[in-house]
Amino acid sequence: MSRVCYLELIYIRSFVFMGKLNFKDLGIASYSDVYKIQTDLFNQLLNKKIAGEKTEGVILFCEHQHVFTIGKSGDNNNLLVDNTLMQKKKIDFFHTDRGGDITFHGPGQIVVYPIIDLDNYKKSPKEYVYILENSIIEVLSRYGIKGEISQGNIGVWLDVGTAKERKICSVGVKISRKICMHGLALNVNTDLSYFNYINPCGFTDKQMTSMQKELGTKVDTERIKSMIKNELVQRLPEAG
Repeated sequence: MSRVCYLELIYIRSFVFMGKLNFKDLGIASYSDVYKIQTDLFNQLLNKKIAGEKTEGVILFCEHQHVFTIGKSGDNNNLLVDNTLMQKKKIDFFHTDRGGDITFHGPGQIVVYPIIDLDNYKKSPKEYVYILENSIIEVLSRYGIKGEISQGNIGVWLDVGTAKERKICSVGVKISRKICMHGLALNVNTDLSYFNYINPCGFTDKQMTSMQKELGTKVDTERIKSMIKNELVQRLPEAG
């Protein structure tokens, strides 16, 4: 059985229901495997919506194996290393269909992929992005970290407007007929050295950070996942 098929079987059998949102944790998995699952779910929802049927989404959690991904508007020049080094470091590279430029995913980073219909929650795409950002801002606040939205820059940032401004959470989505895929990536215990091989999100003058770096200690990722789930349940009540 292929790795993708195995993950799909786990996905089918292992929903966690919280309110009216369905959550599934895929553990540590390759970007290509999870992208296949995302795309299949996205297309299923889209086809149901076009057919006038009820749409019920799922929110996937995972940590990826080391990978650089670049969005549809990204610039390949923001990848600063060649294939030889990426092969040596066992880093995959993936062109994807989300918004945004290049980023890194790896162990210790919590990635959240909501595949949902925004019409079920009466939310606009802009409101949805704010929900993702503010969910992370609330989680960070419980650890004494002040996350902020930076005007004109998507994601969650620290010390906005200062020389120390740095990014802790990236957000990039794809939305068609208000069906969403892709999502957010929160650096919890991420090895930040991998960001030195790219211009993260296309920036040459901004740094990336993590909860571990800000707090000086490793953070329980399972607790963070639970907190993110609770925030999304509260911020995405299904419309009556």
